Amino acid sequence: MRDETKCLHAGYTPKNTEPRVMPIVQSTTYVFDSTDDIGAVFDDPTKNLIYSRFANPTVMAVEAKIAALEGGAAAMCTSSGQAASLLSILNLCDAGDSFISTTQIYGGTVNLFSYTLKKLGIECVFVDADADAATIDAAFKANTKAVFGETLANPALKVLDIEKFAKAAHAHGVPLIIDNTFATPILCKPFEYGADIIVHSTSKYMDGHALQVGGVIVDSGTFNWANGRFPAFTEPDESYHGISYTETYKESAYIIKARMQLMRDYGVYPSAHSAFLLNLGLETLALRMERYCENALKVARHLQKSDKVASVTYPGLPGDSNYALAQKYLKGSSGVISFVIKGGKENAVKFMDALTLASNEVHVADIRTCVLHPASATHRQLTPQQLVAAGIEPGMIRFSVGLENIDDIIEDIDRGFQAV
Repeated sequence: MRDETKCLHAGYTPKNTEPRVMPIVQSTTYVFDSTDDIGAVFDDPTKNLIYSRFANPTVMAVEAKIAALEGGAAAMCTSSGQAASLLSILNLCDAGDSFISTTQIYGGTVNLFSYTLKKLGIECVFVDADADAATIDAAFKANTKAVFGETLANPALKVLDIEKFAKAAHAHGVPLIIDNTFATPILCKPFEYGADIIVHSTSKYMDGHALQVGGVIVDSGTFNWANGRFPAFTEPDESYHGISYTETYKESAYIIKARMQLMRDYGVYPSAHSAFLLNLGLETLALRMERYCENALKVARHLQKSDKVASVTYPGLPGDSNYALAQKYLKGSSGVISFVIKGGKENAVKFMDALTLASNEVHVADIRTCVLHPASATHRQLTPQQLVAAGIEPGMIRFSVGLENIDDIIEDIDRGFQAV
């Protein structure tokens, strides 16, 4: 199936007389015929359902759909994108380990990596996405367990050279984790360029309607966890009947380990109803991404014409510093634009407060147009040095183009310019 068809049909196939639409299995609990049946499931969680902190039929259908869209072997949904990023690292790193991340990532992820994981004894080494191979290679340590980056950085909109970072990661025997939130599998499939793990905040384009928070981790199923660098995958897990994940679960080892260790203990699994709503968004994802990209390119060109704009960052624009990488990796540059308005934060605030169609909100990648001032909101906790490293200026506005009529969006932008 092609992506448009997968959006509608992957993950759930009704049998004779079953519901055409994926049903909500609103239950925490599942009944077994005997005590032995329950014991068998605790020995091998792939045999059946245990409890909805681990898995739920509705959520499982969505996991299968997202895995199919990304071309992965398995997926696990989480209660938020932050939870997905957290578990993707904790599944690989213990106290005393380190991992590498590009600097151009979402501000909340910077805080998670810089401070929260540091408290757990896990070090994050940051490198610039434009760093050359030698610089990236120098960031690796004996205890490095992964490399992390974003396909389209939020909000700098830096396009990651996935193949460059995959080559560096694999040279050191560690996986590349890609946050594919802004691109979605419709615009980019990181596994095709060497990525090993993909995470998403499904709260964004996948949901599309700003209805519920969620995340997902997708495993390519191709990384060799038995290469000697990941004993937690190969040696017996004392917390789970002494099982060896690589021996027992083969290409599903990463997701099963994350589910049976981390989801078991952290409990950040989404509800069945949330998964049902996410699936409704996924069904129109391919159509929506096409229109997001179309509207955003028109808005970016309009912004370029204004004498009140210092710079526009949108990888779909010829001449943009990321244009060549966007042509290589993306089938479109999403609906998010970053632009710097002349006059710094003061004029940025005037512009945003004058908008009547676009909502000033702490969200992005919505079906409706919305705006945000990253330096005073999502990236507020970053130091001035970290803001510069993340590509954020005081006058930067993150403009998330929605699916309204393009003329209405542009008229709203002009209304904002009149206030500056």
